[in-house]
Amino acid sequence: MILKDIVEKLQLEVLTGRSAIECEVIRGYAGDLLSDVMANTQKGDLWITQQFHHNIVAVAGMNELAGVVLVNGRRPGDVTISKAEIENIPIMVSTVHSFEFIGRLYAMGVTGIRENAEGV
Repeated sequence: MILKDIVEKLQLEVLTGRSAIECEVIRGYAGDLLSDVMANTQKGDLWITQQFHHNIVAVAGMNELAGVVLVNGRRPGDVTISKAEIENIPIMVSTVHSFEFIGRLYAMGVTGIRENAEGV
């Protein structure tokens, strides 16, 4: 699924990286612990979190994530926004609580499973 479609269907507010929302989202990943996200996400994952510290940009860039969705109406500060703009990392905001947001994302066909070479 294309990130732009998720943005439109789930009415996300795009704060940064608007030019990068044409990318493909491979799967979703929810987590607030940066070390967990660093260890368990891969290129193309969409990260759902309440974390809004500027280090989310470094994690998203390092793992080449499709973007970061801040749930529960969380909003990043100016430093985070500035860093994300420089690195062209899409940061989006949803007022929806994380459990409901993840459910909506799943209903759209975005799962937490990555298919291997055999399609499993």
